[in-house]
Amino acid sequence: MSVNRNSTLPPIDQPPRRGGPTVLRIMLGARLRRLRESKEITRQAAGHTIRASEAKMSRLELGRVGYKLRDIADLLTLYGVVDERQREGFLSLADQANSHGWWHKYSDVLPQWFELYVGLEQAAAVIRTYQAQFVPGLFQTEPYSRAVALLGHPRPRSTDADLRVDLRMARQELLIRPEAPRVRAVLDEAALRRPVGGPAVMRDQLRRLIELSELPNVTLQVASFLAGGHAAAGGSFSILSFADPELPDVAYMEQLTSAVYLDKSGDLDSYLLVMDQLCAEAASPQETRHLLSTILKES
Repeated sequence: MSVNRNSTLPPIDQPPRRGGPTVLRIMLGARLRRLRESKEITRQAAGHTIRASEAKMSRLELGRVGYKLRDIADLLTLYGVVDERQREGFLSLADQANSHGWWHKYSDVLPQWFELYVGLEQAAAVIRTYQAQFVPGLFQTEPYSRAVALLGHPRPRSTDADLRVDLRMARQELLIRPEAPRVRAVLDEAALRRPVGGPAVMRDQLRRLIELSELPNVTLQVASFLAGGHAAAGGSFSILSFADPELPDVAYMEQLTSAVYLDKSGDLDSYLLVMDQLCAEAASPQETRHLLSTILKES
């Protein structure tokens, strides 16, 4: 017997607390998945209805692709959604989800695999990150950011380099906006000792970190050399959490030409455990400010 879970869905005209097209796509995909499962319809059968593969249906339900309004209408019919107000709500949400975020103007230098992260970052209520090699993008000064950009693109067009730096600076505005996310960052000491861009650039970057560590929504810790090895043997990663209960936590790992996004509970539990261990083993926020000041004096 099919179980009707439609009544458990929040009203479709209620926007998420932190909006943006990326979040809307994920929310719409999750609602469509719950509708499909409530009717005990397989992903393959649903895909057949909209002339899509099972893999594309999976991406659609994860919010990783845009939506065609015709496809949404056909799926709603398949799932037995006949109430016109509810159908209009779904279609309106799909239309909003297909809009462009402010970061679209950087599309020339913004790879698709990273565009998803920018949208999630803008919607996150909590951002946890461990960085082994570089200062996190949200904390970088403009000269440091330019030096990092040039490492990956040694001969870029000047406009491309400018766009990459501008994008990173624009992302940082979320740190001081109303309802700013809580950010907890653990940096390996190596990221502070490596003079990216030269000594002068690095000194300015250290001063910026000290300033940011004073923000009420930022917790900064350093995994010092003296502590020896630590739990993050797999390298840098970030975990994004959201205020809206419909949005699952996401773990993000960046690679050279792509990225990995994990939202399964087992994977997330592993990364959350590693992050907790890192925070417990790293220097406290107060000790971290002292260490930053020490490194600044030595540089």
